[in-house]
Amino acid sequence: MHRKVLLFLLSLFIGAAAPAFATDAPTANMPQVGQVAPDFRLQDQNGHWQTPADHKGRWLVMYFYPKDFTVGCTTQVCTFRDDIAKLRKAGADVVGVSLDNVKSHQEFAEKYHVPFPLLSDADSKVASTYGVLTSMGGVHYAKRTTFLIDPHGKIAKVYVDVDPEKNSSQVLSDLAALKAST
Repeated sequence: MHRKVLLFLLSLFIGAAAPAFATDAPTANMPQVGQVAPDFRLQDQNGHWQTPADHKGRWLVMYFYPKDFTVGCTTQVCTFRDDIAKLRKAGADVVGVSLDNVKSHQEFAEKYHVPFPLLSDADSKVASTYGVLTSMGGVHYAKRTTFLIDPHGKIAKVYVDVDPEKNSSQVLSDLAALKAST
């Protein structure tokens, strides 16, 4: 088991050190642009339940990430944290989702002063529904993937293999373009 965890952490480090370019090509089992976003009911770092209804009428940035406290995931949460005022001004809410438990999310959010919900998908059902569940060495985690969901609950954009440092700025740019085209 120790070897599996080491391989998993190494893959996260390599992924953070050499992130792939974000694409708009979701895999076949991911919800596609124009489809209604799959439903979810998950607890945040404070133990409160979150559903899509909590974000009705607003854009929702729902980003999946592999693991609390890893290099790439810390970078990503901090860039969304730093851009949260701009995202809210643009009419968007942000939620981060991983398979970590509520306690881990609480510690992660406290350490990095995260001002938005981090949702615990400990049973991996939501990650599976969104087509982002994967594993390495027997360890399951969510692939780093972001969904931009419009105020009507439909998928507006999918970011696959995102760069954790650039994801927030990509979302802001695309959000402005999508709002301008409607």
